[in-house]
Amino acid sequence: MNQSHLLNPDWSKIPPAKKNVSLEHLNNFLIPDIKLLSTSGNQVNLSKLVGLSIMYVYPMTGQPNVALPKGWDEIPGARGCTPQSCSFRDNFLELKKLNIKNIFGISSQTTEYQREMVKRLNLPYPVLSDEKLKFTNFLKLPTFKVENMNLIERVTLILENNKIIKYFYPVFPPDQNVNDVIYWLKKR
Repeated sequence: MNQSHLLNPDWSKIPPAKKNVSLEHLNNFLIPDIKLLSTSGNQVNLSKLVGLSIMYVYPMTGQPNVALPKGWDEIPGARGCTPQSCSFRDNFLELKKLNIKNIFGISSQTTEYQREMVKRLNLPYPVLSDEKLKFTNFLKLPTFKVENMNLIERVTLILENNKIIKYFYPVFPPDQNVNDVIYWLKKR
């Protein structure tokens, strides 16, 4: 099955993400002692990160030959998790040159589900599972529900050690988010 439309969607036909809540409370927010399971097989304690880190939080990635939830493309901001992940992959070395120590994708999908995606997309960084929404709820990140799945709206966080120093919300189109991050890092 040809799935090139997953990597290169026509963004003019996809409803853009909307600002559903204020995330001003995230400015200078200190990440508490929260551990999330990583596709690398270990738990990552987000309060112990050192240096600059990027966390892009996304709703869910699709899997080959598995239908996305009904009406997925009509949900503002839902489409684009694979292109976003690939854009961070494709700019991994550029981000490292800008002193980024850690890059993480975060979703509410299980680690097993995420491992398939990390392998298939050849991601050079781990993805973290917030399956129980512990991180999401503590940070009061926006969520939505589709087909009995609790999914997180797309938000990108930049941390210095465990303090959020910048957030991007709403994020649209998702594949351009990495360019916004790079631009911000260079201006900093």
